[in-house]
Amino acid sequence: MKMGYWFIFGLFALILWGVWGFLPKLATRYIEPRSVLVFQTIGSILVTIVILATIDFKPELHTKGVTLAIVTGIIGTLGTASFLYSIAKGKASIVVTMTALYPIITIILSLLILKESITIKQGIAIILALTAMALFAS
Repeated sequence: MKMGYWFIFGLFALILWGVWGFLPKLATRYIEPRSVLVFQTIGSILVTIVILATIDFKPELHTKGVTLAIVTGIIGTLGTASFLYSIAKGKASIVVTMTALYPIITIILSLLILKESITIKQGIAIILALTAMALFAS
């Protein structure tokens, strides 16, 4: 697979999410997780408004797509709230490592619902990642 913009944006996401995983630990030292969630959401809305204002955005409307997008927002926000409560009380290094394994859930859902497949090597990697999480958290 040829590296292109997807790779650059992927690295950018990696760096931004790494910083995102760290900053809430600092924020929860000063304000409680619910307040962090509110102000984090305000930050998200501001970025979204700026991005949408800089492009010729016209929302696509499809009942299933819109419904799934709204559910995605609900689940993502609940996940963020759970993360904030966890990081407020736990060690950032452990909480971020544990929650960073969320792609395993995506892989399982992709196997079950989308009928995607994984290789033996990828299966072993998943087992090793779960083992690493258990060792890291103990």
